[in-house]
Amino acid sequence: MQTGLHSVSDVMTRAVVAVGRDAPFKDIVRLMGQWKVSALPVLEGEGRVIGVVSEADLLPKEEFRDSVPDRLTQRERLADLAKAGALTAEEVMSSPAVTVHGTTTLAEAARIMARRNVKRLPVIDGEGKLEGVVSRSDLLKVFLRDDEDLTEEVRHEVVDRLFPPAADHIRVEVSEGVVTLTGWVDDAALISVAERLARAVEGIVDVRCHLTGGSGTP
Repeated sequence: MQTGLHSVSDVMTRAVVAVGRDAPFKDIVRLMGQWKVSALPVLEGEGRVIGVVSEADLLPKEEFRDSVPDRLTQRERLADLAKAGALTAEEVMSSPAVTVHGTTTLAEAARIMARRNVKRLPVIDGEGKLEGVVSRSDLLKVFLRDDEDLTEEVRHEVVDRLFPPAADHIRVEVSEGVVTLTGWVDDAALISVAERLARAVEGIVDVRCHLTGGSGTP
């Protein structure tokens, strides 16, 4: 049985392309195109992450290439105007970088991406050195888990733990990531807990809970 994928280290990409702070603007664009990525970590020294250059950081150079911004734009988009004149990674990067650790949960990494509106997150160790990169597509890998693996995890992590005396009376079925729980339990108050825990299993798409209490009532 495949173990649950619970942290960033389980799904991140370890072979990562990065640039130094002195990398020229055109080299950054070239690397993004070559590796088909939307952002690159910027490193210094022994591999410590000091920033990230994304497509959004590079676009101001094109946006303001043939126009003179009015005073309102100059006041409101001072940072973008500075990036429009950037020549190196250090001048154009967003710093400090938004990063995560390998032990960060997939749910928390997804929340960070959504909250900070980024597509990729550098993964760092305790010293701030680059270990890998996790992307939106990496986080979706959990939904590629086999139904058999999901069935085993729901039974072991939810049913066996919550209802040890009644485990044989509960049926767990997973189809296309949707888990169905059927059967009866002694403590009806735990049914909602079981549904919540099953939904929390990485890779589960939805939960259909048909468990009933010992008396036969939901």
